[in-house]
Amino acid sequence: MDALTAKGVIKRYTQHVALDDVSLTIPEQSIYGLLGPNGAGKTTFIRIVNQIINADAGEINIFGEKLSEKHIGVIGYLPEERGLYKKLKVGEQLLYLAQLKGLSRNEALARSKKWIEKFDIKDWWNKKVEDLSKGMAQKVQFISTVMHEPRLIILDEPFSGFDPVNAQLITEQILDLRKNGSTIIFSTHRMETVEDLCDHVALINKSKKIVEGTKKQIKDTYKNNTFSIEHKGSFSINGQYELVSQTKVEENYFHSIIRTPQLDTPNQLLQQLIGLTEVHAFVEKIPTMSEIFINLVKGKSDE
Repeated sequence: MDALTAKGVIKRYTQHVALDDVSLTIPEQSIYGLLGPNGAGKTTFIRIVNQIINADAGEINIFGEKLSEKHIGVIGYLPEERGLYKKLKVGEQLLYLAQLKGLSRNEALARSKKWIEKFDIKDWWNKKVEDLSKGMAQKVQFISTVMHEPRLIILDEPFSGFDPVNAQLITEQILDLRKNGSTIIFSTHRMETVEDLCDHVALINKSKKIVEGTKKQIKDTYKNNTFSIEHKGSFSINGQYELVSQTKVEENYFHSIIRTPQLDTPNQLLQQLIGLTEVHAFVEKIPTMSEIFINLVKGKSDE
């Protein structure tokens, strides 16, 4: 079963189309990267899923059911604009937000205690939110997002403002949540997060879906049969291959970039090279998600 499917979702404002016939499929228990430049439509889509605003057309299904008010309890949403009550103490805040999601007070207390111990922040329980640093407040809001164990978790720039240690802590918790059955949607600009965590990716640009698939599918689509070779001794190669560059690294050692015809296999190129030079390293250059993202949106962003 898919965690979420969207079919032909459209959202218009007076002078602007925020989403233009967007369809997405988010597999259950996956980590799904929702990418795009500012103004692309990501936040609009997330707000529709959270029923903050309504779509003008199209359909969204959650775990095989048409999106409705009852699904609010199965979704955990961490918005980019954090929204804790500054005058409340951390413990009061967590108990209140957990009960809003349907937990009893006793269950809310037990889960809150479990999470603050997991994050090693027991001494924060009686601190007011206004006395916390930005990073500390973000930890509290992350806990409030996930402690009711939602099946679908939506994280909008979850690592914003975190130092590397705390970013790693949040990453470990996200992986545990996925392992325990949750589906996670990431809306992010951080391509390293996409490379490290996401199973599936969709790119939205100018209100339209540009590409969707697993990371491997997308990278295979946009790779261009380019290979990096480290070798001893220079060489030239016949016309069916393009020697993009050949750089001397040190005495008689070189680094070359070669592009091959689309129908060639890596073995065919390697067989040619073995007869021409002493090959020390042979690696296909697979584009990163950052490179694909930049190439697809270059010159097309609204900004």
